[in-house]
Amino acid sequence: MKNILIIEDEKSIAELERDYLESHGYQVQIEGRGDIGLQLALEGSYDLIIVDVMLPKLDGFEICREIRARQNIPIIMVTSKKEEIDKIRGLGLGADDYMTKPFSPSELVARVKAHLSRFERLTADKPSLGQHIQIRGLTIDKQARRVTIHDEEAMLTTKEYELLLLLASHPNRVFEKEKLFERIWGLDSNGDAATVTVHIRRLREKIEHDPSNPQYIETIWGVGYRFKV
Repeated sequence: MKNILIIEDEKSIAELERDYLESHGYQVQIEGRGDIGLQLALEGSYDLIIVDVMLPKLDGFEICREIRARQNIPIIMVTSKKEEIDKIRGLGLGADDYMTKPFSPSELVARVKAHLSRFERLTADKPSLGQHIQIRGLTIDKQARRVTIHDEEAMLTTKEYELLLLLASHPNRVFEKEKLFERIWGLDSNGDAATVTVHIRRLREKIEHDPSNPQYIETIWGVGYRFKV
């Protein structure tokens, strides 16, 4: 049974989320304070964390930053704020997804399922042919899920790794932002390209010598991205 932590100070919302997730077979724990929620996240054994942005004692952005610095598990941020900058900030700190209230509990369950499925698939230790991709100093070890740049390891989040692996596995192929969102997040993009843009930017910061002049991931203006060989 998958174990999920909800860090949410609005009790009615947290309980509704818990009830829907438990009805789909998940084990759920709720915490209303940000500082205690972070402690639970770092010390407990959870498969996915849902964290609100506005929390007492410690906000969701700082929680996301601290978790991502130490663990590589799916994080879904939720908030009542509708500003695009907050969404970009959350994704930039390493969140895998960002949902704006109000949202349907069934949508939350669908996103939880999608993220858990992809994380499980990525971390499964299954040997297969073609375990390495090597291109101009960049090496992707698919079995170890490890990326190195000129023998120095790049610490990527789950989604950053998925994006890089997808693009590098199809060199010179142009992917539209919406298609990348659908392939990586497993959900209908609804025209939401900001998520992909933020993750590509963070990915470039980790693998490119000069992120403003990328040598690996090219922007095809008005379309999307491609991995250049």
